Amino acid sequence: MSLLESGENYLEAILILSKQHREIHAIDIVNQLGYSKPSVSIMLKKLKEDGYLIVNDESHIYLTAKGEEVANKIYERHTTLTDFFKMLGVNKETAEADACKIEHDLSDETFEAIKQFKTKI
Repeated sequence: MSLLESGENYLEAILILSKQHREIHAIDIVNQLGYSKPSVSIMLKKLKEDGYLIVNDESHIYLTAKGEEVANKIYERHTTLTDFFKMLGVNKETAEADACKIEHDLSDETFEAIKQFKTKI
């Protein structure tokens, strides 16, 4: 499966939740992303089948190394872009919303240039 933006959002949400809670369940993702329970269930099944996460016997959700790699990449993009936009004077809410919109589509080259530029400021 080619991981689409929605799948990346799920993995990023699971990573964020894992920093806040020891155990993550589907309902935590429902609450974090605001999606319906059936939608979350379908996506979790796809992500599990494609090797991005594991669901154990107690229904706890964990990222695999593959899932964690993608989640960390998206999370780094999100936080770096949010911080960069805030440095430009954009308010926090708008900066976060805009970062979320472009974090998935930005080329690696452009992202690395933003990171380099941000460290020089």
